[in-house]
Formats: sequence, structure tokens, C-alpha cells
Amino acid sequence: MRLESPEYLYLLLLIPLLALFFLYTQKQKKDRLAKFGNIRLLEKLSLTHSKSKEYTRMVLIIGAVFFMILTMSRPQFGTKLQTLHRKGVDVFIALDTSKSMLAEDIKPTRLQKAKHLLSNLIDQLKGDRIGIIAFAGDSFIQCPLTLDYGAAKLFLDILDTETIPLPGTAIAGAIEKSTKSFITRELKYKVLVLLTDGEDHQGEPVKAAEEAEKQGIIIHTIGFGSANGAPIPIKDQNGVVTGYKKDRMGNVIMSKLDETTLEKIALVTGGNYYRASTGELEVKALAEEIKGMEKKEHQSKKFAQYEERFQYPLLICLILLLLSTFLKEGRTVKSEWKGRFEV
Repeated sequence: MRLESPEYLYLLLLIPLLALFFLYTQKQKKDRLAKFGNIRLLEKLSLTHSKSKEYTRMVLIIGAVFFMILTMSRPQFGTKLQTLHRKGVDVFIALDTSKSMLAEDIKPTRLQKAKHLLSNLIDQLKGDRIGIIAFAGDSFIQCPLTLDYGAAKLFLDILDTETIPLPGTAIAGAIEKSTKSFITRELKYKVLVLLTDGEDHQGEPVKAAEEAEKQGIIIHTIGFGSANGAPIPIKDQNGVVTGYKKDRMGNVIMSKLDETTLEKIALVTGGNYYRASTGELEVKALAEEIKGMEKKEHQSKKFAQYEERFQYPLLICLILLLLSTFLKEGRTVKSEWKGRFEV
């Protein structure tokens, strides 16, 4: 058993207050009767007074309040199985986490912009399984394919340039990793969204894309950066820029967006290339592309759900209130006394 709204249990503090209030009113009655004479004698002579019924009514009313509070807390117990049917495609998102993504030609940085864009994309997808692959000099699955978009966002939030210690940008490796990570063997229903500045330091990304196309994978690419390039800042623990990354000759490295490579990757797989923009219109266009694809029904997901049981305490509450309402105030007069008053 569980309570959906346990905060209402604080109202149980009203019960002792009600009991104290009842006892206080009883005392007030006694004090008023004492002014007219002996209390016990007056109570015996009064046909409208029954101390036992007054206490019974108090118990009924307090019990009704208790069960009303329990009703408001929404008790739930017992479970039922529900089947969730969804249609969609499998979408792997490969995010470049190399040092070049720290360049600030896109504010606040290329990487932060890419993460925000991805979060926006996830919000627009419906029924598609999502997985996340992080890559730099190497690549690994940060989040396997899932329908739990909240979990995917949590994995996305913790990605940074320290996620993969091996430096570099191996786009080909990321494509190969995603190709192997798709669960199904159908030659459709599979999408890879590649987010990077396009600077590939090893491998042959276009050839890797050609192999992915043979597996029915459509690759959409999103480029981050500018053609002129930007330096890669080096920051201390406080986030203050202390310098810029340099090559072996001591020259500041300018990280440039390689749109040509990203366009070729998208072209050979039937996908599209988008350049990251401030308004993020590319997210809407990409989401529409994915929504327009042929869908497949994902494996049904069964889950247990607690059933609402507030009806039972509510019914008890109503019964107690009715009993307290119909309970007569007067005490029962015994037949022997009744006979004495008969004419």
C-alpha cells in the first residue's frame, strides 16, 4: 500500500484538537448545570440527556474525520498490468565531446549549445527509442536505446569534455559504434544524429557512413562552429581562461567547422546536413524528418500501476457521518419507568 498525497496526513493533528474541543464543551455544560442544582439529579431528570450517546457521537465524528483525511491522502494498493504500444524508429545521437567543442564561436560553447539542442530534439520526438553515444578520440555508449526520455536527458546532462580521456575526434569510430549498437537487423527504422564540428583526426568518416548506409542507417549531421574557426580555451578550476590550446610549434590552434565532410556523410546515407543556429530551427526540421519516416511497433512494455482505493475510506466516512446524524440525543427510558407514567 502507498499514499499518493501523504502530505494530507498532517491534518491528523486536528483529531486530538477535536477531542479536546468536545471535552471542553462537555465541561462547559456541566458548569452551566451546576448553577441550577445537583448535576447528577438534573441528568437523571432530563430525558434529552444521554452521556453515552454524546460520547458515541463524538467517536463517530472523529472517526469520520480520520477516514476523510485518509481519503484525501489517496491510498493505493493492488497493481494491474498495462501494455504500452508505441510506434517509432531507433535514434542514436552521437555527440562530439572533444576539446574543440569548448570553442566559443557559438555561445556559450559549442558543446553546451549541442547539449541544449539535443534536449530540445528529445522533447519533440514521440514514440522513438533514443540512445546516446559520446565520442572524442574513442567512443562509447552513454545511454542505450530507451523509451525513457527523462533518463536519456540525465545521461546527456553529465556529458563533458572529460567524459572520454582519449583526445582527438574520431567521427568514423562514432559511426561504426552506432552501426553495431542498433538492436534490430532491419534495413530501415534506424537514424543516427551526428553533432560535431567535423574535424576528424583519424579514420575515414565518409567510408564509415557508406557502410552504415548498407545497414539501412540514415545519418543526419549538425555542424557546430564557424568557417573562420575559433581558439580552444584552457580554463582553471574556477572557469577562468588562462590561455589557449597550441600546436607543437607554439601556434594557437584554430578549430574550424568542416562542413564539407559533414555534408558528404549525410549525402551518402540519404540524410540532411544542418548548421547549428541561434534560433535552433534545425531542430524542428530534423524532428519533422524523423517523424516522417516509416515507423515500426516497438516491443510492448508492461508495467505495474497502483490502483486508487480512496473509495473505501470515503464510504466508511459517509457511513459514520450518517450514524452520527441519526443517533438520537435523548436517553432510552426503561419500560418499568414508562409504566409508572402511564395513565
